[in-house]
Amino acid sequence: MTNKNVSGFAVLAGLSVIGAAVLTHAARAASPGPGFNMPGNILISDQYNNRVIEINRQGNIVFQFGSNNPTECNPGPNTVIAPNDVERLAHGNTLIAGTGAALPNFTCPDNRVFIVNKMGHIIWQYGQAGVTGSGPNQLNTPVFAIQTGNGDVLITDQGNNRILEVDAQHNVVMQYGPTSGPGALNAPNSAEVLKNGDILIADQGNNRALEITPRGNIVSQISGTFAGLPLNTVAFASRLPSGDTLITDSGNSRVLEITPAGKVRSEYFTNRQMGSNPAPLPSNAIRLQSGGTLITDQLNDRVLVIDPYRQIVFQYGMLDMPGNGPGMLNAPYNATVVGQYVGVTPPPGLSASALATPAK
Repeated sequence: MTNKNVSGFAVLAGLSVIGAAVLTHAARAASPGPGFNMPGNILISDQYNNRVIEINRQGNIVFQFGSNNPTECNPGPNTVIAPNDVERLAHGNTLIAGTGAALPNFTCPDNRVFIVNKMGHIIWQYGQAGVTGSGPNQLNTPVFAIQTGNGDVLITDQGNNRILEVDAQHNVVMQYGPTSGPGALNAPNSAEVLKNGDILIADQGNNRALEITPRGNIVSQISGTFAGLPLNTVAFASRLPSGDTLITDSGNSRVLEITPAGKVRSEYFTNRQMGSNPAPLPSNAIRLQSGGTLITDQLNDRVLVIDPYRQIVFQYGMLDMPGNGPGMLNAPYNATVVGQYVGVTPPPGLSASALATPAK
């Protein structure tokens, strides 16, 4: 096989599963390891292992927050329950959406969005551990969060069918979530701030990507049938520099790139590989600087990179094999590359030099 390099990762063409060092169940808030926060590392919300991890170019875990215990049900200062989203901020801080789990055999709310520093200590939090609500400092199944250019945190509060912007003092400075009409949301799954200031929402239950102005006026929406299949459970959407929209069409097990004219530029199915879960429900896909696409293939228990020719050139996690051992994931929900924000909202205060902050 020929070695390739995708976003700083030396990988094998085709299927490359990396065996990685793994932290023990007892290691909840861990000190960062060598290579922490280096551009090209991958952050992963390992949802049902109740942890967030950062892996380096060799596939070793250099940072972990959470227990790596699938039965953990104690949201607190050193734990997170079923995180859906993770993003690296300035100074090595990490923004995490503690979503909570609601499964037939495991129900445990978390309902927090918080920022941890590189030592794994929570330095900011909105929402109360285990408390479900819609009042001040309350959330209901927060699934996604980003830090906006002014330092506020934009939260996708799925269970309350809203998005809200919260400042450092916990004031809600913007909220969108009409209860009726064409703008009403149904289990929204992400919200990104576009370069023009509009907000792009993956309105999952309405099977669409919705663009609104900061005042809540609808600009446009992407919905309907593409390449013969109607959009089904839009889990994530981002606006690429070209103007195309990259959509994770979860219910159809595919990732689509759609032009402003509504044409399909590319399509990739995550369930066509032998041994795949028939309905892997991919939950996130982002474009990389290399031109490849990083896909979080949730129920296939893996994170993978495909090149522009739709070939798998990197994989972490074992195909449809949930686990918490070395090189394994358990229904990962989101993955991002440290230092890359193609088509997504960059947090403030970041530069190439600011990102390279190895642990001392």
